[in-house]
Amino acid sequence: MLPARKRATIRFLMKLRNLIWLSVGVLGAFALATVALHRGEQVSALWLVTAAICSYAVGYRFYSKFIAAKVLALDGQRATPAERLENGRDFVPTNKWVVFGHHFAAIAGPGPLVGPVLAAQFGYLPGTLWILMGAVFGGCVQDFVILLFSVRRDGKSLTEMAKEEIGRVGGVVAYGSVMAILVILLAVCALIVVNALKQSPWGTFTIAMTIPIALLMGIYLRRLRPGRVLETSVLGFVLVLLAIWGGQWVSQTPGVAKYFTMSAAALALAIIVYGFAASALPVWLLLAPRDYLSTFVKLGTIGLLAVGIVVMHPAMRMPALTRFIDGTGPVFAGKLFPFAFITIACGAISGFHSLISSGTTPKLIRRETESRMVGYGAMAAESMVAIMATVAACVLEPGTYFAINSPAGIAGQLPEKAAATITGWGFPVSAASMGALAQSVGEQTLFNRTGGAPAFAVGMAHIFSNSLGGQAVMALWYHFALMFEALFILTIIDAGTRVGRFMIQDALGHLWKPLGRTSWYPSVLSTSGLIVAGWGYFLWQGIRDPLGGINSLWPLFGIANQLLAAVALCVATTIIIKMHRAKYALVTLAPLAWLVTVTFSASWHKIFDPDPRIGFLSQARRLVESGGSARLIFNNRLDAVVTGVLVVMVTVIIFESGRQWLGILNGSRAAQLKESPFVVTRLAEERA
Repeated sequence: MLPARKRATIRFLMKLRNLIWLSVGVLGAFALATVALHRGEQVSALWLVTAAICSYAVGYRFYSKFIAAKVLALDGQRATPAERLENGRDFVPTNKWVVFGHHFAAIAGPGPLVGPVLAAQFGYLPGTLWILMGAVFGGCVQDFVILLFSVRRDGKSLTEMAKEEIGRVGGVVAYGSVMAILVILLAVCALIVVNALKQSPWGTFTIAMTIPIALLMGIYLRRLRPGRVLETSVLGFVLVLLAIWGGQWVSQTPGVAKYFTMSAAALALAIIVYGFAASALPVWLLLAPRDYLSTFVKLGTIGLLAVGIVVMHPAMRMPALTRFIDGTGPVFAGKLFPFAFITIACGAISGFHSLISSGTTPKLIRRETESRMVGYGAMAAESMVAIMATVAACVLEPGTYFAINSPAGIAGQLPEKAAATITGWGFPVSAASMGALAQSVGEQTLFNRTGGAPAFAVGMAHIFSNSLGGQAVMALWYHFALMFEALFILTIIDAGTRVGRFMIQDALGHLWKPLGRTSWYPSVLSTSGLIVAGWGYFLWQGIRDPLGGINSLWPLFGIANQLLAAVALCVATTIIIKMHRAKYALVTLAPLAWLVTVTFSASWHKIFDPDPRIGFLSQARRLVESGGSARLIFNNRLDAVVTGVLVVMVTVIIFESGRQWLGILNGSRAAQLKESPFVVTRLAEERA
């Protein structure tokens, strides 16, 4: 029996904790209401940041805890595959902060930076609401449950889990669709990195230096000072800061810069070689420490951006809703529904994350209970990145935003013509002001710099320069932002390639068991070569031919990613029902239903919409009628066919999943889970 004074202290602390969380919830609700309902005067970006932080905090504290306890029943005494199958190469029990860093770096690619910037053409409100709600109730949940289910199945891939839990038909179709989507995503990300780094000695040097730094960190943590995570973190942080500073020096020293000023072809080859090495080398040597290292830069920069917003509290210049919600937007065509949700993608929910959650990360987790922090928490951190990208785009003057992001074919090629067109839309801008802005960031022009990345870099430089250093360092912050974006994207390639290798090994293991062993080196090398050859071919063709290779499949990026999320949620829902927790199935079924509605609608529009700016087939017909490029005609028809095939494949998976659900619920099917046997862990509890 506890003494009365101690009981009183415990009761007081519990009341204080409840009061703190009530305050966080009220503050978040007030901030969100301010963002959603405020009209007239411009809203401060600080309200968006406040709403986001409170939403993620409440979601993690309450919703993820509910899922962990009621839906998944996490068990800290259950040995994970990292412990039971440790082989020093892929299965390695790893400190939870290193795993968090690896997972965050692996999932945080171009989507949370570029998608919200492009979707800002609809205004800041739609993107903000979807990023917050989509992440808390969709993206974070998907990452968390898929990670835990993979941990309980010896770290098996999403496709292997689909085959075992949904059935052979669903599994085979899932394998084909997931591999096709993965190759598209990796090739697109590789092309973005090439375009960001070509002729950029600063970015190339800094990112190149992260590789030897990561190798040093891996050896230091594994061989020299095992378990000394704090020491390794400090070492890596100092070295990466020196690499960033060294990149600036390299860019300003012509004799050195020439060695790091690389063509697109040279960069493509370097990325292909790096992807192979990251897949084949032991995970502790390169992949995990490099991802952990890049997390310093990623989260550190986002943290600085948040500080800049607090110091500067800039106004959101973009209106809450623009005239372009009707589908006539210059950045990309299509109405608010469904295209805002497809464009934002990764900031709210991303199918690619499910591959990491069932690929590299479950082979590193020491304790089941850590999957909550890693799965739900890392996705919340990525969603915060998307909020920051929204702020970076929307603190710019709307005229400036549209001048940067509108293609020449719509706004006009010449600066004066483009400025007049954009001003006519109701967003004033002048050629002189755009010229001065370009000069301040060290560019020749900022007109027609489509794709989202330049606009994010300008917005980020604007916030930093006004809060940390003034206009004199605007160019430095702008080029730092471009390097930062390339660093974000490169981690997708290394982790994604390793995940692809696991998936190929899972499939080939059914033909010959040694090929399915992740520790058998001939299998490691051959399957790494196969996945690199897959995305490397499309990348190389895209570099050689501006209309070929991955360039022809680029428009499928958003739809393919969301279709992959639908596959992951089908697998998750099936497992939850098999666990006899059907009453909690809405946790994954609700986001699945929304994703299917949005993605299938977008796919229909991309194939059949009569507007040539939207529909692949209508664009092909217009090109035929006008005598356009035969290659472009072929590309549009190819995109229509690939989109249709992917939708049909995902429909088959949904149908097969539905058969499983109904059979289990009505008692005609046995609820047979394919979990690994329970083994008590021997690892000591890890302290924070």
